[in-house]
Amino acid sequence: MSNVSTDTQATPKFNAEAFAMNIARAMESSGQALAAYLKPRQTGEVRDKPPNELGEVIKTFSVIAEYWLSDKERASSLQMQLGKDYLDLWGAAVRRMAGEADAKPAIAPAPRDKRFQDPEWKSNQFFDFILQLYLLTAKWAQQLVRDADGIDPHTRKKAEFYVQQISNALAPSNFVLTNPEVLRATVESNGDNLVRGMKMLAEDIEAGHGTLRIRQSDSANLEVGVNMATTPGKVIYQNELMQLIQYSPATENVLRTPLLIVPPWINKFYILDLRPEKSYIKWCVDQGITVFVISWVNPDKELGKKTWADYMTGGPLTAMDVIEKATGELKVHTAGYCVGGTLLASTLAYLAEKRRQRVTSATFFAAQVDFSHAGDLLVFVDEDQISALERDMQESGVLEGSKMAMAFNMLRSNDLIWSYVVNNYLKGQSPSSFDLLHWNSDATRMPSSNHSYYLRNCYLENRLSTGTMVLDNTLLDLSKVKVPVYNLAAREDHIAPAESVLYGSQFFGGPVKYVLSGSGHIAGVVNPPASKKYQYWTNDNIKDIKLADWLKGAEEHKGSWWPDWRGWLESHDPETVPARTVGMPALEDAPGSYVRVRA
Repeated sequence: MSNVSTDTQATPKFNAEAFAMNIARAMESSGQALAAYLKPRQTGEVRDKPPNELGEVIKTFSVIAEYWLSDKERASSLQMQLGKDYLDLWGAAVRRMAGEADAKPAIAPAPRDKRFQDPEWKSNQFFDFILQLYLLTAKWAQQLVRDADGIDPHTRKKAEFYVQQISNALAPSNFVLTNPEVLRATVESNGDNLVRGMKMLAEDIEAGHGTLRIRQSDSANLEVGVNMATTPGKVIYQNELMQLIQYSPATENVLRTPLLIVPPWINKFYILDLRPEKSYIKWCVDQGITVFVISWVNPDKELGKKTWADYMTGGPLTAMDVIEKATGELKVHTAGYCVGGTLLASTLAYLAEKRRQRVTSATFFAAQVDFSHAGDLLVFVDEDQISALERDMQESGVLEGSKMAMAFNMLRSNDLIWSYVVNNYLKGQSPSSFDLLHWNSDATRMPSSNHSYYLRNCYLENRLSTGTMVLDNTLLDLSKVKVPVYNLAAREDHIAPAESVLYGSQFFGGPVKYVLSGSGHIAGVVNPPASKKYQYWTNDNIKDIKLADWLKGAEEHKGSWWPDWRGWLESHDPETVPARTVGMPALEDAPGSYVRVRA
């Protein structure tokens, strides 16, 4: 009797005939992808022109190149450095081929770089060499920018960003023949992964009407009003800019003062009402708060002339009037997220100037009022880029949501672009079903007038914090805002950096509690207590202090900041009343129809 076991998990044998057939099928699907790209251009739906960003890239790199090429000794030194690095790499490779197992690599990827986690990046000499060659070249390109003297900070920041984007795009992990994991999958499946990948590529180009719309999540079982944004409530008011939702109570008593949430219009409000276990809105309702939320319209060309002032009057100011009719309460707690928080701060300054007492407290989630430390998005902001964007928006009246979504994705391009290119189109794997990423891809358009005002008055000219912003013929002064402020920042936020939010805290005229949460722009805000993730820090000292020094004196708290905020809210207005039902005739059930309009 034999004691030799049969390996039922043996690696599938390579089948040349099946491989050839699958390559042919993949090429057929790639042809369909090309057809999906060309069709809207042939019908005139899409008109190609060189992107504005290309001119910026050329102009920026020209400045860097001029510095290095204007001095022969400087250029020669630069070439010698790269040559030395390549020789070191070649020497390490030769020693390894000669059997020197412990030959030290010339360079190694960052330990947390997910692109190069497969063991073959180290064990296989070919892939190890390709990886080090890439890392050395990328490092050299970054040094070109870093070591260029006399370059103005904005140009340097743009150059660093563009170099990073190019480096990310050219990573060997993004190509079949230089990614060991993809190459192995291709051989093992006889190329079936490429068939699936090219099919998805064709579908995604067709879904984007001629532009690639990378799917980041499987949309199955992710439908607004069915699996997400399901907190019970009613739309009690709407105008051309927003619907106002009042949520049904879940407790016998509620805080007397209701809460008005002003979300960003760059994305949709249901980031705060994802699946029930993640929903900040549901949690607030369960905590005995009467919650009202603005659901912004997904605008078209007809709303292209709507301004920042229109959004203020048609948004939070109108909502406050409706809430008064629905509840009988003159004053509200307010909360603003991201650009919704910037609009809320503008509204508070406007009300203060008009001496109108409508607000009991203000909470800001990852929102900026000063933009001098505004982070990575400043790369896209200067007079030339804004002017070019304004010219593009003139014809359509809006900024297409896909363009803003791409800008945000580029801030983390390895995670939000290239990982999906590899997973979807090279490995042929559909992304998993993830509510957060589904929301991220549910882009919204922006009216040209409003967006232009925002870029110029906030990012470019920083008018809100300096007291020179004018809304509805009213000069705004944040120091006149005396209501208590809970100012939440996220430690890893690239959009509203924690340093920027901390610095902005000093411009309000009333008491400010600055709180720093763990994680980033989304996960740092949407962090339900039940998940027991991350942490937050508190420190009462916010005047004339840098974030690093603030952290040294801060107290760390495990878990979500939500309960801390709930206690802060009640400390400013603890009175309770019997729970309110919807106080006005309902137009439709929450989450309403505005949120369902797709870009």
